[in-house]
Amino acid sequence: MGTNLESKTIALVDDDRNILASVTLALEAEGFRVRAYTDGESALQGLSSQPVDLAVLDIKMPRLDGIELLTRLRRRSSVPVIFLTSKDEEMDELVGLRLGADDYITKPFSQRLLIERIRTLLRRAEVSRDEGAGQGTVIERGGLRLDQARHETTWRGRPVSLTVTEFLLVKALAARPGVVKSRDQLIDAAYGENIYVDDRTIDSHVKRLRKKFKAVDESFAQIETLYGVGYRYRDD
Repeated sequence: MGTNLESKTIALVDDDRNILASVTLALEAEGFRVRAYTDGESALQGLSSQPVDLAVLDIKMPRLDGIELLTRLRRRSSVPVIFLTSKDEEMDELVGLRLGADDYITKPFSQRLLIERIRTLLRRAEVSRDEGAGQGTVIERGGLRLDQARHETTWRGRPVSLTVTEFLLVKALAARPGVVKSRDQLIDAAYGENIYVDDRTIDSHVKRLRKKFKAVDESFAQIETLYGVGYRYRDD
């Protein structure tokens, strides 16, 4: 693809300085640039003034936790986000995904796994942009318009702000209206093959998608659930 993923800048936000230090070293060894923050408040200020290519956020932090940090970030940015959670924070994982996180990793985690997930999200964002730079950059289905080159979504002329994951999910569904996509197919479309993502991750993303579209049009009902099978985009 000609993309140098290692030139990307990663934000690490965690109040555990040992994790910050070890992960920073691991990422820098791979060629990434890293900005480390020990709390959500300083991270929000830093990310607002100096945007990054991807953010890794711990959920439990003083002053401003990961959930609130993500909420505020999503008001102005679609930057890919990976959550770091503990095994007993299942509800936080789900809340985080509904708020717009792209992925999560449970502590204790392998640095190699984290680096792989970071690479996957960065590569996916680049692929989405590269595809958009070619032919057929705009997909239109009824009131839906997806502009891949600009990463812009509108519904009946009104803008809908989507993360990269959400954009790829809508694209996968809208590409073939009426055709049912299984959760596995949607995982492949949004995350790429050979990446394990729980089914509930897709369900959480779809719930958030519907909420975003309904915020601009309460009658939006294009994304249908076929229980036990998957999802489809309704062909009107």
